[in-house]
Amino acid sequence: MRSDLIKSGPDRAPARAMLRATGLDDAALKKPLVAVVHTWSDVSPCNLNLRELAQAAMAGVRAAGGTPVEFNTIAVTDGIAMGTPGMRYSLVSREVITDSIEAAVEGHLCDAMVVLCGCDKTIPAAAMAMARLDIPAVALYGGTIAHGLHRNRPITIQQVFEAVGAHGAGKIDDAELRQVECDACGGAGACGGQFTANTMAMVLTTLGLSPMGLNDIPATHPDKLAAARRCGELVMDCLRQGRTPRALISRTAMHNAARMVAATAGSTNAVLHLLAIAREAGVEWSLEDFQPATESTPVIADLLPGGRYTAVEMFDAGGAARVAQELIAAGMLEDAATVTGRSLFAETAAAPRVAQQRVIHPVVAPLKPRGGYSILYGNLAPDGCILKIPGKHSAGHGGTRFEGSARVFESEEAAFAAVQEGRIAKGDVVVIRNEGPAGGPGMREMLGVTAALIGRGLGDDVALITDGRFSGATHGFMVGHIAPEAARGGPIALLADGDRIRIDALAREMSTDADLAARRARWQPPAPKVSRGVLAKFALLVGSASDGATTQPANPAPRPTTTASNQGVTA
Repeated sequence: MRSDLIKSGPDRAPARAMLRATGLDDAALKKPLVAVVHTWSDVSPCNLNLRELAQAAMAGVRAAGGTPVEFNTIAVTDGIAMGTPGMRYSLVSREVITDSIEAAVEGHLCDAMVVLCGCDKTIPAAAMAMARLDIPAVALYGGTIAHGLHRNRPITIQQVFEAVGAHGAGKIDDAELRQVECDACGGAGACGGQFTANTMAMVLTTLGLSPMGLNDIPATHPDKLAAARRCGELVMDCLRQGRTPRALISRTAMHNAARMVAATAGSTNAVLHLLAIAREAGVEWSLEDFQPATESTPVIADLLPGGRYTAVEMFDAGGAARVAQELIAAGMLEDAATVTGRSLFAETAAAPRVAQQRVIHPVVAPLKPRGGYSILYGNLAPDGCILKIPGKHSAGHGGTRFEGSARVFESEEAAFAAVQEGRIAKGDVVVIRNEGPAGGPGMREMLGVTAALIGRGLGDDVALITDGRFSGATHGFMVGHIAPEAARGGPIALLADGDRIRIDALAREMSTDADLAARRARWQPPAPKVSRGVLAKFALLVGSASDGATTQPANPAPRPTTTASNQGVTA
């Protein structure tokens, strides 16, 4: 066992003395040390239940013959930070969480780990840490929040953001806005549509890092504690059998995940995070690899933000397993290994099939003939960008092309003010730049702006392009992740008010006729917005959005085998 390097032999008596102070006895010290890592915080509902789930996971580890040790790391809640300077820390937190899991688990040479995660960046961070460390590991998502009820209709945080836009347009009064606010979020769990958290929870399942069905269980469902205990038991089986994450995260698994995201019209953030996970796992995977999945996979799940139902209703309809069942039946997924030791197809076949449900459609009767995003290039995005195709349109019926005049803003705040003051008109292409990974720094999500446009009734008549990101709750004609970003000299930095911009999903191009070359000679890089602290470090180290916006160096060397001779030092 790796942990023997810190707890076995006469020279480790000081370490054992400290471990005994925590309550471990001789029997516990002889067993494998299993890290139970979670992102519990009481600042938001997303991670609120994870400490309780950790206790259940630890009980499962003990029952299966291991000794659990608990670690806690951070979380930044997008729904709270959105539209503020605090949002710059959101993507940064993904890297911090990954690094802190590595530091805690490797610093104590744990033999295996269970990672409990609850919101947008904690979920990909869990997968990134699992891939980086490559020790036996299981991930569990804390679960979706139950939707609220407003005037007897389901409501999520998405409708609160959109209500802000409606309020700014004078469509609703202060009392109505407050009632929407109070009705939306009723307890523990992450945002309730197929936004980033639920999309990435499905990705964990599809990559084989979480057992089929367990991530779908809502946060407050009575079965969630049993799911956590099961993960604690399962990680001990992984340890005995030598199953590790890199054996699961293959190109096949990545293709499957990309198709599941497309089939559920999931968050475009999944593109960014899957690129980062692939880099940590050493899997060859690029931005262009997403295009075949979105072109050839129909949307079959009727989920918010573009559809009607929430993640709780998807759970009732069969969850990720039902989506996989439909795609497997159509020959759209390939079999792959999972953390349980059984294959993806075997796990999917064993899942119950709900007879009567309206959320997940068969492939032969899809909601849309293709996925909800497209990878574009062109003279405004030479290294690529992501178009989120409007949910209410089908490909070829008006939702795949937009042309308009640029309205250029140097920050999210400036664009939001323009929307709220009524300065954005039909036919405009709102350009928000210097919000990329390095220029932001932190690549903020533009949900405040996009929701305000929807709330003011401009969702079908205005496009928005940015080197920042979008929330999974965003819908409308939106282009994000533009690379290269403005702060690093990308063409978006050279746009001016009035430039004609064409966005074409079918041609896969975003372009302008403006003379960008003539403006290039006059362009000067903006001064860094921060010079100290974690944001400054991130801005210095972060790579392009087209490569996952990670701080991990390219082509990491293979992890050396831990032996007594090297005292457990690992790359």
